[in-house]
Amino acid sequence: MKSDESGQASATSYASDLIYGSIAGVVGKFVEFPFDTIKVRLQTQPLVANSSLAPSFSGPVDVLMKTIRAEGFLGLYKGISAPLVGAMIENSGLFLCYNQIQSFVRYTWQIPSSQPLGLVELSTCGFFSGAIVSMVLTPVELVKCKLQVQGLNKHVPGGSDLVRPTYNGPMHILRDILRKEGVAGFYRGHLGTFLRESGGGAAWFGTYEWVCKGMMERNGVTSKDDLTPWHLMGAGALAGMMFNFSLFPADVIKSRQQTMEAGSKSKAGFTDIAKEIYVNQGIKGFYRGCGITVARSAPTSGVIFMTYELLKRNLPL
Repeated sequence: MKSDESGQASATSYASDLIYGSIAGVVGKFVEFPFDTIKVRLQTQPLVANSSLAPSFSGPVDVLMKTIRAEGFLGLYKGISAPLVGAMIENSGLFLCYNQIQSFVRYTWQIPSSQPLGLVELSTCGFFSGAIVSMVLTPVELVKCKLQVQGLNKHVPGGSDLVRPTYNGPMHILRDILRKEGVAGFYRGHLGTFLRESGGGAAWFGTYEWVCKGMMERNGVTSKDDLTPWHLMGAGALAGMMFNFSLFPADVIKSRQQTMEAGSKSKAGFTDIAKEIYVNQGIKGFYRGCGITVARSAPTSGVIFMTYELLKRNLPL
């Protein structure tokens, strides 16, 4: 009987993590995506076929104004369909893996449920949850980046066919990659995604749990269920900023890898691109778009954690 009850509880836990994580991811993605488009365009603008035709963005505000002028406001949401699916997969996967890895840690080291895990254990759980999710997320990121940068053609006078190919949508990109590069092509940029998600996952969950713990101690409560939505959003905002800042150079390299076209003369390896960035732009090149990324991660991550926690608190399955 106890085995049946335990199995039912586990199934409910899986379902709540998947459902509430997916909803939180979708809400967060609509908040985040315009900022992400600006970030990717800043990171990848040197990778045009002819440098003399490269659009020159002086910063995030310049990208915003030129994108709206050339493509309209919806240009900031170009390519959002694949990321919406990716956000559902990423956030549901992160919360599911994070909680299940905690259960595994408790079982392995015989830690009772009444004893909270330490920050090191929680950060380690976040690391492995991010590593697992990166396997699914890399193809989604690839499609997203390609759709986000193809609009750069409109910023180049007379260059509609000179900068990048035009894709009709995610399926067009998937077919094109499969035809030109095979299945392995879907995992271009995986190392950068792995580093960002695993290291970022450790920073994301570790920071969130640490800030929540401090807030609980300050307010004299013992559970996150007793924290206000503003507390949850604040902890999530700080966590999001740490996630994005911690391994931002890996994200820059990943974006460049994933926006290079098959057959490009440039070397597409992770270390090759890292060397190219350093030689041509120095350390600053690894942080192009960092400000806008960290800024947008605060409200996005705050909304994600708040949505997830409030759904679990008020709509238990």
